Amino acid sequence: MSSTLLSRRDLDFLLYDWLRVSHLVERPRYAEHSRETFDDALDLAERVATEQFAPHNRAADLTEPTFDGQRVRLIPQIRAALDSFADTGLLTAGLDESVGGLQLPHAVAAACFAWFQAANVATSAYPMLTLGNANLLLTYGSADQVDTYVRPMLDGRFFGTMCLSEPHAGSSLADITTRAEPQEDGTYRLFGTKMWISGGDHELAENIVHLVLARIPGGPPGVRGISLFIVPKVLVGADGSLGERNDVVLAGLNHKMGFRGTTNTLLSFGDGRHTPDGRPGAVGHLVGAAHQGLAQMFHMMNEARIGVGAGATALGYTGYLKSLAYARERPQGRLVGAKDPAAPQVPIIDHPDVRRMLLAQKSYVEGALALVLYCARLLDEERTAPADADRERAHLLLEVLTPIAKSWPSQWCLVANDLAIQVLGGAGYTRDHDVEQHYRDNRLNPIHEGTHGIQALDLLGRKMTMRDGAGLSLLTERIGDTVARGRKAGGEAAELADRLADGVDRVVAVTRRLWADGDPVLALANASVYLEAVGHVVVAWMWVEQVLALPDDGDAFHAGKRQAARYFLTVELPRTGPQFDLLDRRDRTVLDMRTEWF
Repeated sequence: MSSTLLSRRDLDFLLYDWLRVSHLVERPRYAEHSRETFDDALDLAERVATEQFAPHNRAADLTEPTFDGQRVRLIPQIRAALDSFADTGLLTAGLDESVGGLQLPHAVAAACFAWFQAANVATSAYPMLTLGNANLLLTYGSADQVDTYVRPMLDGRFFGTMCLSEPHAGSSLADITTRAEPQEDGTYRLFGTKMWISGGDHELAENIVHLVLARIPGGPPGVRGISLFIVPKVLVGADGSLGERNDVVLAGLNHKMGFRGTTNTLLSFGDGRHTPDGRPGAVGHLVGAAHQGLAQMFHMMNEARIGVGAGATALGYTGYLKSLAYARERPQGRLVGAKDPAAPQVPIIDHPDVRRMLLAQKSYVEGALALVLYCARLLDEERTAPADADRERAHLLLEVLTPIAKSWPSQWCLVANDLAIQVLGGAGYTRDHDVEQHYRDNRLNPIHEGTHGIQALDLLGRKMTMRDGAGLSLLTERIGDTVARGRKAGGEAAELADRLADGVDRVVAVTRRLWADGDPVLALANASVYLEAVGHVVVAWMWVEQVLALPDDGDAFHAGKRQAARYFLTVELPRTGPQFDLLDRRDRTVLDMRTEWF
């Protein structure tokens, strides 16, 4: 029976037929791998996700974490699943062999992890955050910090977090006040409060390694004065042994509408409930140079943003597959024009409006999965392409696509979840079926790792303008290459390529129009509309790319791909027309609305 978590057939098509990951084994980093080792990893991920993660997805949602003032309690299946995950070695799938990694291509590693996100996004959040934490320290940490904190994380003994926001500051990191006071022994003592920290406290591992943004007294104001610190829940000795409890404690749990199996916390640093070495203050270790913390943290944040997009995609995908299975099996009503009330009912998938909802879901989730895996493939190019110029171009394109890869799936795969509920009818709104939980879980992703609006400001205000528009030029060049190949292929591919060309032409024209006079207030007033429109053009690009990878005489799977591409470029892409029109006239409706008029 086919899985209702993800489609392995789709993953194989995207990885092998389109992205050609098998060709990566010709590069030194992946020389010891083959199609067989990639398949083995994907098989293992599907099996462990299905057997260890999926079964407790509902239980973790219904039985939220509790805190009695001393300990956080979670259902035991979470720890068992995470132990099984650690045993697979998939946490280190894309990392260097020197730190125990498997050195799989990042595209393959991302596909493997998508199984866990589809099976149980809340439980998979713990290893996702831990891997991002480890990757940051592998880039910026000292050799001692890697040995002390990273290796235990990669073994599954320690978990990691990222601590940015504070109750009064929210997303405005320039306003954080947590301070880090230097000590004679080279450590720091941290004092402050951090809010919305996923995985901030639990007993799922021996230790929790917090990466904390704080200010060293006397540093520059604003974001230029932020530094990054390692603050472990339990202090670690020079020999790796666990010592005293550090002065970081759980002040309370936040209970969200979804992701209920992931503890979400308010953490207090340095309130004196624990006194390491007889003094209050959370012991922290500076990562890299002082006052470089935000730039360092963006390494983890950008990785997490693509991870959020992947999680949103996985939730949309599994919701689609479950609603598809239901539609095939649920008999109800008769086709329009059927006159005999005694005739058997037909499966609801035969009704045109149900087909519409399923086709819309398919176009969203398969388009989003292509985008996420394309970004992972760019990371492979950035790190292993033979030519320096190719590595630099891959890095630049990945920077441009990151806000889209985070926000587009978070918006449109949530719409897919909404449609999945509707396909099930009244049953979809009950807890008897998974689709309502998938919607609640996915509803958090538009705010995880930066809101939709923040990603929009990043895309239009930074990524499309940096280096005199080099990012926009590269994006349009790549899409232009796809358009040229589509036109050369002829037939329907050429028709779809022409529609895509019209879309990307509008992206270029509107971007230039918005920045014509360099006024950032006016240019960015409708940045969210820009993100949505450009995102649709990018996903249309992903669909034309998939069409060009299809065989001429394929089977039902390939026919379904073509139809989904037709749907997206015929029904979805034209939605951008009014959005681009609004942007082109630099509409001031939002800017001109006064506070007192609300």
